Parts: sequence; structure tokens; C-alpha cells
Amino acid sequence: MKKFFSKLPLLLLLLLIMSGCVSLGLEFSPSLISNLTQAFFEECDLQLAEESLPAELKLMEGLLKNAPNNRRLLTALSMGFTGYAMLFVEEDAPERASHLYLRAKNYGLRAMGQNSSLLKAAGQSKTAIENALSTTGKEELGPLFWTTMSWNGWINLNLDKPAALAQLAIAESFLKKVLELNGDYFYGTPYVLMGTILASKPKMLGGDPIRAKEYFEKALSLTNGKFLLTQYHFAKYYAVRAQDKKLFNKLIRQIDMTQPEDLKGACLINTVMKQKAKRLMNMSDELFF
Repeated sequence: MKKFFSKLPLLLLLLLIMSGCVSLGLEFSPSLISNLTQAFFEECDLQLAEESLPAELKLMEGLLKNAPNNRRLLTALSMGFTGYAMLFVEEDAPERASHLYLRAKNYGLRAMGQNSSLLKAAGQSKTAIENALSTTGKEELGPLFWTTMSWNGWINLNLDKPAALAQLAIAESFLKKVLELNGDYFYGTPYVLMGTILASKPKMLGGDPIRAKEYFEKALSLTNGKFLLTQYHFAKYYAVRAQDKKLFNKLIRQIDMTQPEDLKGACLINTVMKQKAKRLMNMSDELFF
């Protein structure tokens, strides 16, 4: 029964395609796509989420052929491919995840409306990117955020490649714009991303452990520690880099003691982070010396 109801949004989209009323359906049911992506992150069953999301993404790509400029659909695809790559693919198949992140980034850029062409035309120029981003408003925060998430995901998997290193500053410009518009977005994930970047970089390249810790703590306070992506990144990127084993153990304990459903809208992410935290804890003897 649970699986049947989880497929209802998928069935509704399929009926729209079969009836030829895709554009009309999206116009009169603008919440349909956002409800679909919301249901994905609320799912606590990892197997169900992993098995159902690819079909939902392909179905949305089919819808997009009939409504190529639908920003809700483009944003949902950017969100979906980013989430799928991050939660289910990157650890076991980083090359495949890289392609999925790029796919997500391209959908996100397309969703940014009039700024889409400006950002694509800007190429590798940080100045041109920043000029294009200067006109980005809060109405474009969703696609901007998921573009930023997917871009950083791709870079992190390809740090051994010159092309990825060349785009570090550009991706950081996107993140700074997200923080400017609303750092609290998606449970404070922009703070987590900036904390991760500042903790990971050497000081000579702009790294700042003190500011990194401040960003992580801000993200923690925002959800009272219920969004476990924060503790996981705090432990993996800051505590290990600072060789603060006491903080590391404290963060891992927090993850272990928190129930995924304590934050309903992020139950899937929390469930995955609990698994990742166990693996990280098992590596602690190698991480601290």
C-alpha cells in the first residue's frame, strides 16, 4: 500500500503525457512537480527512494519535451539529479555521479530564466559570472541553489582535473549569491557548503577554519541539529582537518542519536547521513593521528 501511494504523483504525470495535456496540466497544477520532489526527500525507505527516483526523473524529462521552458520542471530535475547523485551514486560510481551532476547543473542554469543565457555565455570568466548573478533575485533562488549544489558536487569529484580547479572560484560566486539571497535555504545547506569549502582549502588558497566552524555552527542552530548533513560535513571536513577528535566523536554521536524522521522534509538525507556517519566512524583511527 505504501508503495502504491508513493507512485501516485508518477501516475498522474503519466496520465498527463498519455492524454496530451502536459502543458495544460502543468499550468493548472503548478504544485504537482514540487510535491513530487518534496515526497522524494520525505521518503525514509532508502530502497524505495533509490528504485523509484530514476523513473520519476525520466518521466519529468519526457514532460520537459512538451514544456521545455517550464521553470518548475527544470528546477525539479536539477534537484532530483543532484539528490540522486549525492545520496546514491557518488561513493560507488564517482564518474557516473559526475555526469549526473553536470546534467543537474545544466537543468538548473536553464531554470534561471533570463539569466540562463547570460550565465552560459559568461564561460569561465568570474567577472562576467558575477555581473550576470548581480541581477538574480529571490524568485530564482531555487534553481540557483540546486545549480550551486550540483556544480560543487561535480568539482569535488574532479579536483584532480584542471577544468574543475578552474571553476572553483566561479562555483563559489554562485554560493556567495545564494548566501546573499537566503543562507537559511534548504535547512541551512548554503552555510554547510561554505563551511566545507573554508575548512577544505589550505589557508594560502583562502581557507579559514575559524569562519568554517562559524558557518557549521550557524547551520546547526538553524535546525537544532536535526539536519544531519550538517553534522556529517562538520565532522568530515572540519573536525578531521582540525584534528579535533573530541568534536568529531560528539558530532557522530549526535547523528547516531537523532531519528531521521525528526526532520520530515529531510528524512531521506538524514537516513543516508546516518549510514555515512557509521562508515566515517569506522575510519576514525585512520583519520586521527
